[in-house]
Amino acid sequence: METSTSPLILVTGAAGYIGGRLVPQLLEKGYRVRVMARTPRHLENREWIHDVEVVQGDAANSESLMAALKDVDVAYYLIHALGAGVEFETLDRTNAENFATAARLCNIKRIIYLGGLHPDSEDLSPHLNSRKEVGDIFLSSGVPTTVLKAAIILGSGSLSFEMLRYLT
Repeated sequence: METSTSPLILVTGAAGYIGGRLVPQLLEKGYRVRVMARTPRHLENREWIHDVEVVQGDAANSESLMAALKDVDVAYYLIHALGAGVEFETLDRTNAENFATAARLCNIKRIIYLGGLHPDSEDLSPHLNSRKEVGDIFLSSGVPTTVLKAAIILGSGSLSFEMLRYLT
């Protein structure tokens, strides 16, 4: 059961596959949860929508990040700009730098970032290189950071699963 003294957790990317499944787990553990979405209406059909605080925000907008991170203890960064076109690496970098700065200014106790599993190599795909760079930005931000590295995530509704499904 959540109390006003329970840690406040921010989940970015709550409209996505991982974030949408993380939120109910955090609520079940008794955390207070705030979710940040560029388009909050995309969250309206989530079963947990009435149990969280929803803030409109964009990692490209420092002011909205400061509002989203206000009084937060731990922030999950589940944002990736892969669908943003050829400039996704620049957008990922800028968003991560903005988020790291806002997290530091708001005295966040920890950033938890979900990146990609990759070898220790300089010969990475642009996608994996971008995810590695985002992790490095957070690790050097001055905010304690946990970087989780996942391989492909398959499950009904995940982007990877849907791509595979449409191949058949």
